[in-house]
Amino acid sequence: MAKPASTTAKAGAPRAPSAPATKRCAIYTRKSTDEGLDQDFNSLHAQREACEAYIASQRHEGWVLVPTAFDDGGYSGGTTDRPGLQALLAEVDAGKVDVVVVYKVDRLTRSLADFAKIVERFDAHGVSFVSVTQSFNTTTSMGRLTLNVLLSFAQFEREVGAERVRDKIAASKKKGIWMGGVVPLGYRVENRKLLIHEEEAERVRQIFQLYLNTGSLHALVPELRARGIRTALRYKSTGAINGDRDFTLGGLSHLLRNRTYLGELPHKGSWNPGEHEALIEPALFKAVQDRLTLQLNAKRRLRAAKGGLLTGKIFDSTGNRMTPVHAKKNGIRYRYYISRALCEGRTHEAGTRARVPAPDIERLVVDAIQRQFGGGDASPNDAAIVDQDPNAIDLVDVHLDRATVHAEKLVVTVREAAADGACDERANGIEITVPWSPKVLKPQREVHTAKELSDASQRQNQLRLVVAIHRARQWHAGLVSGAFADIDAIATQEQKSPRNIRTLLNLAFLAPDIIEAIIDERLKVDTTVSDLSANLPANWAEQRRYVGMTTSLAI
Repeated sequence: MAKPASTTAKAGAPRAPSAPATKRCAIYTRKSTDEGLDQDFNSLHAQREACEAYIASQRHEGWVLVPTAFDDGGYSGGTTDRPGLQALLAEVDAGKVDVVVVYKVDRLTRSLADFAKIVERFDAHGVSFVSVTQSFNTTTSMGRLTLNVLLSFAQFEREVGAERVRDKIAASKKKGIWMGGVVPLGYRVENRKLLIHEEEAERVRQIFQLYLNTGSLHALVPELRARGIRTALRYKSTGAINGDRDFTLGGLSHLLRNRTYLGELPHKGSWNPGEHEALIEPALFKAVQDRLTLQLNAKRRLRAAKGGLLTGKIFDSTGNRMTPVHAKKNGIRYRYYISRALCEGRTHEAGTRARVPAPDIERLVVDAIQRQFGGGDASPNDAAIVDQDPNAIDLVDVHLDRATVHAEKLVVTVREAAADGACDERANGIEITVPWSPKVLKPQREVHTAKELSDASQRQNQLRLVVAIHRARQWHAGLVSGAFADIDAIATQEQKSPRNIRTLLNLAFLAPDIIEAIIDERLKVDTTVSDLSANLPANWAEQRRYVGMTTSLAI
């Protein structure tokens, strides 16, 4: 009998190879400049063509091309803020890409730090990274090592190129060659050279002369507005229009200080002779600078006179700037310097002395500067008015760099005076340590009897009542004379509600003998100001009965 055919394969027979897993490949291309991108076949096309050929060669591994193009034309590799790259990363995060293919590794990024972040993002989603011209991928340790080495050289090349550009710019500016930037009002650029724009140049000359005539920037702004003198009209490469606006104080100050109008060009804080023609005469420019400096000094003096002699130059022990504040008690004004950290609610960041009395600190600073540089009697002996003394203000402006408040000392950093009389920032600072600690006043414990407390409260109430009567009579006189149009006008001035003013005005009609008795302290009124003004009768006899005034008091 015939044996049935076997339905299974014989043991040891070779199996058919399984199809490789599909790997979705995305191509990323980049070009640093937009030069040549309008051509039919540009650098982006060449990169993509090479990457497509590489993917086709790996078809046996299951590689398939993602149809979406991720291109960045005209974007630097020094930043990841590129639309094409961001779109690619979004697809990676969504799990729609398995392999990222680039022509060269520096097309993805030139920054080693950025590359590390991108690769870490790829790894988190199981995405490989392949460079066509540098055959490796990031799935192997050797591929990672090679990639990091290549990227380090790419970053080095980029930094060396940037240094060459900076050196070229510095050398060109030293020779007076215009190297780009915002074109000042009064000039135009032609063949990379600054040439005078006659119409705008006349505006600049008018501004310089009008500043000397008006005497201040605040007066100059409305004068220019009245004459129709505005900023330059500029057209950007994007087609947008900028400028043609009224001048502001900051813009005018920058224009009047700009030494480009003397035929010079700036570079890293210094000014070098330029190739362009000067627009302003040196004598006029110097007169304007002298006037600006004089106004700046006057502003500093005004600031000091308002109680901020050390404003901008005093710091706490952790480096926070300290700002002047004041408080009033019983008509007396007390000044302090308080740490900005304390003002902004960052108490834990404040120094060991976050609040210090201003007169004491100012006295110590001025004395330290005077001992170091002399200068005669810098200020009166009364520390409370040292901030108003012209000699003290001059010493602080000319010599003080900074004052740092510590727990048990004050460190005063001073400098020699520069040629123009100001503090020379280039000179080495001289540190003067002054022992100091705030005065601790031991509180005095006082015991008052109930009668003493009652009498004190009564005196305060009488004082408030006299003040309220005086103000009410002033308001009434103003309404009669026409100084106030109505009660609403009084309310606006006093920052009170009209209803409050209307109620307090009743005190203006208080009987004269009652007012005299209150002032002479012959009558003790127990009710408060608000109750008295709200319930005061119109009839004088009823008023006397209401406040408890007897006939003997009235006489």
